[in-house]
Amino acid sequence: MIILGLSVLLTWLSWRAINPQAELFDQALSELEHFGLIQNALYRDVFTVRTGLLRNYDRLVTEIDASHGAVARLRTSASFNSATSERVDRLAASVEQQEQLIEVFKRQNAALHNSLSFFSRLGVNADLRELDIEIGAASAAILYLTLDTSSSAVNEAAKRLDRLETQAARTGHTAEVEPFLAHGRLLQRLLPSIDTILKEMMTLPRKVDQDQLRDMILVRQLASRKEARLYRTLLYIASLSLVAFLVHLGIRLRSRTNALKRRADLEHLLLEISMNFINAMPERIDVEIERAVALFAERIGCDRAYLLVSGSTRHSYLWQRPRRDFPAGWPDTAAHLAVQMGAEQDGAVHVAHVSRLPAGLNKSTLDGVGISGWACAMSIDRQGRLIALGVDVIGQDCHLFEVGELVLLRMALDTFIHATNRRSIEEERVRLRRRLQQSARMEVIGTFASGIAHNFNNILGGILGHTEVMEELARGAAIESHVGGIRRSAERARDLISQILAFGRCREIRRNPISIAELVKETIALLRVSLPSRVELVIVDCPDSVTVDGEGAQLQQVLMNLCHNAANAIAHAGRIEVVMELCKELEGISLSHDKIESGQYVRISVIDTGKGMEAAVLDRLFEPFFTTRPEGNGLGLATAREIVRDHGGGINVQSRQGEGSRFDVWLPLATAVQPAEPDLAAHPLGAGEVVMLVATDSDRLLGDEERLAALGYEAVGYMTAEAAREAVEVSPGRFDFVILGQLGSLTKSLELATDLHRSLPSIPIVLATRGSSEIGAETLVAAGIADVVRWPIVVEEIATALSQFSKKGESTSSVWSQTATFESSSRATAE
Repeated sequence: MIILGLSVLLTWLSWRAINPQAELFDQALSELEHFGLIQNALYRDVFTVRTGLLRNYDRLVTEIDASHGAVARLRTSASFNSATSERVDRLAASVEQQEQLIEVFKRQNAALHNSLSFFSRLGVNADLRELDIEIGAASAAILYLTLDTSSSAVNEAAKRLDRLETQAARTGHTAEVEPFLAHGRLLQRLLPSIDTILKEMMTLPRKVDQDQLRDMILVRQLASRKEARLYRTLLYIASLSLVAFLVHLGIRLRSRTNALKRRADLEHLLLEISMNFINAMPERIDVEIERAVALFAERIGCDRAYLLVSGSTRHSYLWQRPRRDFPAGWPDTAAHLAVQMGAEQDGAVHVAHVSRLPAGLNKSTLDGVGISGWACAMSIDRQGRLIALGVDVIGQDCHLFEVGELVLLRMALDTFIHATNRRSIEEERVRLRRRLQQSARMEVIGTFASGIAHNFNNILGGILGHTEVMEELARGAAIESHVGGIRRSAERARDLISQILAFGRCREIRRNPISIAELVKETIALLRVSLPSRVELVIVDCPDSVTVDGEGAQLQQVLMNLCHNAANAIAHAGRIEVVMELCKELEGISLSHDKIESGQYVRISVIDTGKGMEAAVLDRLFEPFFTTRPEGNGLGLATAREIVRDHGGGINVQSRQGEGSRFDVWLPLATAVQPAEPDLAAHPLGAGEVVMLVATDSDRLLGDEERLAALGYEAVGYMTAEAAREAVEVSPGRFDFVILGQLGSLTKSLELATDLHRSLPSIPIVLATRGSSEIGAETLVAAGIADVVRWPIVVEEIATALSQFSKKGESTSSVWSQTATFESSSRATAE
């Protein structure tokens, strides 16, 4: 754009520098000089004709015509402004006056020369001796008058003619001298008149106007030359500027070329490093990371480079040139310094010249470790670890990265993050493989234990049957207490077998909406009967409108198990509180023994004032068959946790020895909610426009009419295409919009739309359909469809669709023609 502007400027300056008007000025001066020559010739010929040396008037006519032509050319070449145009007009007026005077001059001069010739012949041939003296005196007076037309000469000639006439009358020769007197008196009148014409011609301001016009042209010519010199100077300056700009542009292009080449090299290196990570064996990832850090550092030309991985196990990959050792505390503080300098905005910070930093802690820190140039990028990997990649320059200021190259540092960091994540994935894979092996062993053990449990259950059934018979026989005998002990031991063994079977059984949850308030109240009612009297059971909070999806019996078992465990932890008098809270988590959180995703949850907390637990007990709390009570079996809490996890929740445990325990059960709220009535006030409202609504479903038609009325439109429904066509024919100007619903098939709806569009070309037509993926844009255009919405009609969509055609100050026809129509149709198709 700059080059184009300079090219236009140079072209304009060049045009002005060559002085395009110079030729016009020269032509004007030449024409003015030619005009002067013509005028001089004209006056010379006029006086020649006056003296009688030139008898032909053609030259005068030619010179007058040439004067007119010269003036016309001057009008073209010398009319630079109003002043020069005025001078040319005055010259033209002088030429016109000259022409008029010359015409009079020609007529009078012809008569003059005829009279002179005749007068001369009469004076010579007259044979009147009595009048010779008077005739000679009159002839002399007339001849003198040809040389001097002053009043005295005119009077003398008149006197001589009068005396001749008197003398002729006295001598009786009046008839002979009458022609002589007539021509003499004519010459007496013509000679002064012709001289007066010549004097008028001489007094015309032609010469003054000609000189003033020449002066004006010369002034304009001089100014034009000065202006041309100025533009030549400007052209020279502009040319130098263009040359300087081109040199600057060349330098910048070369710099950009070098930068692009450097960037391409770095990108190629990062691709090579990434391929090395992909091809490396898992156990060689650390070696490849160290090698990649060294390659990247050497390529960008730094003195030190480092990759820092935070977390429970910190990793540091360091590289430095010889005698460029890391100072104490560096680079451990690099990530913290990067955050202080604003790296959180784009994940990277670049200090090309530490010496140019403002005085402060950041500059002091970098100066303290001997850094003159520094760059650092950092990010968080998917495991939540902070990973930072930094490079240092020591001893001299150096541009580590040019403008736009800092992204390469981020790309390198991402490459290293992928490598570290791969190592973590490999570690996770190994851990999961071990877990799977353990689970397989546990599954085998569980299957084996379930088989044994079934067999024991059968055996215990027989023992309990025989025990009941023995109790009847031993009633009142000494062995009754022993038989009772046998029955109680068998019952405990049967309960243990039931829990083993329940824990190992694959459960399918029958999910139903469950009111947590009702579930807790029912569970508390059962617990009040079974818990010891020394334990106080209290419900702190119970929201009424909380619902979860699940199986009530299993969730009730969870609460029963937690409350029974809390009661067993209370040695003497104590308190158990059941608290319920609604929680909304924007991000996933980690519990003591589980993880839950973001969402809305109800948290049921069971809090006791018992003896609490040690950390070692907390770690193994939910392991099957782990228990701290001699009479316990270790399956209650394990079963409760499995039930909660099957319901999509988790359990969090907090406990300190001697301070009691808190069990939090997190259950996700039910996702199925009752549909809310649309908030019509939040949608764009109409202004009483009349809407034609066509649909075959009468019930839905009535409901849609009410919805449109609530949106501020007057809806008129029709159940058939024929009724809609007739309504348009009767009153075509009644409707502002048309909404076409289901008419049996999409083809019928499009046919009706075509007919309505033909009758109402300026009315927007909205098509409501269940799917428009099979309709092309050309088909919609041909049918006159302005927008497409879903069927059944959704209030939000129809309000938005109609509002775009009812903008204040726009006609519906202009809105209908907008291309946003098909954006709406494609949106409806996607939805």
